[in-house]
Amino acid sequence: MKRLEFFFDCSSPWTYLAFHRIEALASETAAQLEWRPILVGGVFNAVNPSVYQQRENPPPAPKARYYAKDLKDWARSYGLEIGSPAVFPVNSVKAMRGCFVALEHDCIAPYARAVFETYWGDGQDISQDEVLRAVVARVKLPESEFFERIGSPELKAKLRQNTEELIERGGFGSPTLFVGGDDMYFGNDRLPLVRAALERA
Repeated sequence: MKRLEFFFDCSSPWTYLAFHRIEALASETAAQLEWRPILVGGVFNAVNPSVYQQRENPPPAPKARYYAKDLKDWARSYGLEIGSPAVFPVNSVKAMRGCFVALEHDCIAPYARAVFETYWGDGQDISQDEVLRAVVARVKLPESEFFERIGSPELKAKLRQNTEELIERGGFGSPTLFVGGDDMYFGNDRLPLVRAALERA
């Protein structure tokens, strides 16, 4: 079966856009969707430090305005609400470790959607336990198990391993998608190319 790997971090608005379409894309192309949670900050630290440099030296106002417009245009076309959270960038490590708990309970898509909507829709700080408790309750994950597991060495290692694997395979941000194991695509706007690659496979 065709493989579609989705390396993602819920702290990225462009990843939220791609997430919104990824399940339908996999279904329509008869591809097996593999969810690969990462910590995008770890990727930036290793191979893309220019992200931090840009935050310290923001782009000129016209470019910044266009960036904001572009994001709003994409969100509108997808029927999504993407706001400007007060806490940005956010520490998403707990939320992303939680993806593995959701995978174990076969509810990764509802969980990721709840995290994306809580942060990008409601503007809440997903690094905070009380915010994650509401997410956990929304998708009916067992709360005590969730918080125990996200602090475990096993899930810490899994998130680190996924992040390191993406770097080793040439990735530099979120979302990164691979078709068939070695055909890499970066960004929400590459989804039409991902579809074409899956249709060829």
